[in-house]
Amino acid sequence: MVREYHQWQSPRLGRSMELLVFGHAGLPALAFPTSGGRFYEFEDRGMVASLAGRLDSGQLQLFCADSVDMESWYNRNVAPRTRIARHMQYESYLLHEVVPFVRRRNRDAQLVALGCSFGGYHAANIALRHPDVFTGMLSMSGAFDLSGFLGGYYDKDCYYNLPTHYLPNLNDPWYLERYRRNRYVLATGWDDHCLAQNQNLGRVFSAKEIPHQLYIWESQNSHDWPTWQRMLQHYL
Repeated sequence: MVREYHQWQSPRLGRSMELLVFGHAGLPALAFPTSGGRFYEFEDRGMVASLAGRLDSGQLQLFCADSVDMESWYNRNVAPRTRIARHMQYESYLLHEVVPFVRRRNRDAQLVALGCSFGGYHAANIALRHPDVFTGMLSMSGAFDLSGFLGGYYDKDCYYNLPTHYLPNLNDPWYLERYRRNRYVLATGWDDHCLAQNQNLGRVFSAKEIPHQLYIWESQNSHDWPTWQRMLQHYL
């Protein structure tokens, strides 16, 4: 399997950022790590191995991004406004540095965002905020309402980065038309502590007539890597 390590100094984040690429061609997918995870998490946790056949055969190319969650949502040592501002810088890094990097390597018309748990939030949020860039997303055990992370602080940037807040009020046909052309998959389990958040986002999708699939697994310990490996094989 093709495996490449890349690193560069991000002007938008003001620090070095790293990523891994697996595969040489096929559907490009941008993978986000879980809370506090790193760009090598998908490899370490067996997610890459679960896709080895498709990566080797040129059906899929996986780009594993790093995160700055410990500097944004999880950084309780700075003011909430500073935390959400750091998240916005991270989005700018993804859109203006990572996505162009992906496009230089892969010209496929599609681009999928995916992740598990907190990575599932990132996948859903960036795909919904930028449906012209990301043509689909797979969120496994994602959490979508992070308002409790900021100790009650709430502003416009918070609102527009919480899918279950902004999506119910969104009526712009530019977004809705693109949503209806894209593919959105939510996967969770009956014992997943994020089940209700997935069901809620599924209801929002339905109310907005946004095509989607919501899969609820019977497996025990569904909020864990063995289940996510199987979900990834089924839905990506």
